[in-house]
Amino acid sequence: MRTSKTFSIQFWMDTKKSKKSEGLIYARINVDQKRLSISLKRKLAIKQWDSKNQKHLGASQTAKEFNRYLDLSKSKLFRCYQELRDNGEEVTSKAIKNLFLNEESNGYTLHELINYHSIKIENTHAIGSIRNFKVTEGYIARFLKKKRIDDISLSKLNFEFLCDFENFLNAYYPKGHPKAMSHNTVTKHIQRLRKIVTLAYNLEWIKDDPFRRWKSTFDKVDREFLSDSELARLATHHFKIDRLDRVRDLFVFSSYTGIAFVDIRNLTNQNVWIGDDNGNKWITTTRQKTNCKVKIPLLFRAEKILNKYDGHPVTEISETLLPKITNEKANLYLKEIAAEVGIQKNLTFHMARHTFATTVALSNGMPIETVSKILGHTKITTTQIYARVMDHKIKSDMDAVQKRLNEKARKFEEESELKNLREKIVEAEKTKYANLTKEQLIEKLNEVLNEKSDTN
Repeated sequence: MRTSKTFSIQFWMDTKKSKKSEGLIYARINVDQKRLSISLKRKLAIKQWDSKNQKHLGASQTAKEFNRYLDLSKSKLFRCYQELRDNGEEVTSKAIKNLFLNEESNGYTLHELINYHSIKIENTHAIGSIRNFKVTEGYIARFLKKKRIDDISLSKLNFEFLCDFENFLNAYYPKGHPKAMSHNTVTKHIQRLRKIVTLAYNLEWIKDDPFRRWKSTFDKVDREFLSDSELARLATHHFKIDRLDRVRDLFVFSSYTGIAFVDIRNLTNQNVWIGDDNGNKWITTTRQKTNCKVKIPLLFRAEKILNKYDGHPVTEISETLLPKITNEKANLYLKEIAAEVGIQKNLTFHMARHTFATTVALSNGMPIETVSKILGHTKITTTQIYARVMDHKIKSDMDAVQKRLNEKARKFEEESELKNLREKIVEAEKTKYANLTKEQLIEKLNEVLNEKSDTN
């Protein structure tokens, strides 16, 4: 491969896009009279830049550090030029720039990025979100171990790495699971990795975003909920075992309020207040997941459950409105509850929120905006996942359509019948006056006009 004949490096300030009287510093490399600029990601006050000597003016500590950075950048650029020549590669301005930017990003690794991200979210994300990121980080570590490496430079994160990670997840069998991850679970892990990598891109730790061509899709999943009859059967069933009775009460309470399991555990007497002059009780709480405040008027069944545990020994000890139990045990006991009540569905506690949104709220005419507010969603698109059109609602809406169609058909038939009668009367009148003389017709016309005048 040929080598370049000329090579030079200059520093300059871009003052055209200056903000707050500051300009961005660039390194201009010139190879065989073909030049290209590289942003050094350093800003400087315009009045402090010495354009003639291409350095920071003055002898202050700040100026010395800035000029030291320029010297270091110049050395790195020259080293990139030498490396291309020594490897027998074609030396161009673009090749030097690419090598220089890759060297700049080689200082950070994937594990360093993950650690930085973990610190960043520890005080901004919910406990559940942090736990989910930890699970994804665990799979990233297993993936690197399979590749027989402990870590990887961020500069080596590319589309191929993402494809390999996806294939690894698709073939991985989590411990205690009878089958591999579902497509949606794999997509969620990749989405979390994407958020971590995007942070590196925004921090300018990497030059390019390896996810820029990545397309994530979720398979549509029909989220189950209880119907009116199933919910009523569950709410009125008599359980002989206390633990099942309590978990049933928690589930029914969530079904009539939309409050998530983790938020129900935190409810105390301070969350109950009288919301109007009629003495109706409300629940006010803040969702742990989204930190959104929600206010919910209590329906009859929900208030009945609160009254049941008012002063109950289990709530007196925990100082909560309802009995406390772990989510794992609650979901385990719900399997027993479903079998005893005769519900042929995989009953989980989160299904209660779907039941509230679909069976209790939307199917009874509550606007989706109100449902979204009660559920504590930050986006209405999240609430739309819960929305389902039930069979009885379809029947009701079709009956309304049929009623309107019948009304239109009846009106059309009446108008058609009247039109036919008018036509028959006109035809009969024609026959009646067909044999009258001119004088008789004029006399008849005057009679009609006089009748019309008297009517007016």
